[in-house]
Amino acid sequence: MPEGPSLVMLKEQTARFVGQEIVRADGNTWAIDTARLVGQPVLALRTWGKHFLIRTPAMTVRIHFLLFGTYRIDERRDKVPRLSLGFADGGEINFYACSVKEFHGDLDADYDWAADVMSDDWDPARARKKLRAAPDMLACDALLDQDIFSGVGNIIKNEVLFRIRLHPLSTVGSLPPAKLRALVQEARQYSFDFLGWKKEGVLKRHWLAHSQKTCPRCHIPFHKGKLGKTARRGFWCERCQKRYG
Repeated sequence: MPEGPSLVMLKEQTARFVGQEIVRADGNTWAIDTARLVGQPVLALRTWGKHFLIRTPAMTVRIHFLLFGTYRIDERRDKVPRLSLGFADGGEINFYACSVKEFHGDLDADYDWAADVMSDDWDPARARKKLRAAPDMLACDALLDQDIFSGVGNIIKNEVLFRIRLHPLSTVGSLPPAKLRALVQEARQYSFDFLGWKKEGVLKRHWLAHSQKTCPRCHIPFHKGKLGKTARRGFWCERCQKRYG
């Protein structure tokens, strides 16, 4: 699943389409009337967490990449895209295996930009407040809660927990204040590290825990399993990642 940093990268890669007219819109989506997009200028491209938002005068299209979604810019895969947009300069964006919906409402009013770990409006104090209001939540579930850490996905979850030496099955309410602050701080910090490494094409080289077999600190095998209510894959060290609660 593309995580928040990957969508920020997509927004940067497609910035040239802002202000351009959509000259073609098709694909196998049934959720929107693609004909309404033809002839419309792109007013803005925005991201919130794992949502990619295409705003036009006719509608705002919300793309959610789900678990297996992908995109291609100025090229296509050997399958029909869920949504394909062609632009006046001859360029195109193709979205695959994703959710495509029309968003009704005011983006600034209906989206909590302070919850987006990649946003300039990110508010760590609000994130800590939300965490303290859910003391029984597991750390592995907390990081994947998009109302608290919009944009954080499973890779970031595993790496953040390893960085701060926190066991994924720790309960939020049992964390010392310093550990709670570290959880919030590293969720944002690692997201920007992720973005930088992704741009350089070296992201996987920097994985210390995710999909790894051995703890680089303790040199013992990682434990792995599907944890918490989210049942997403976890990789952790029983020796150096302390369990609270």
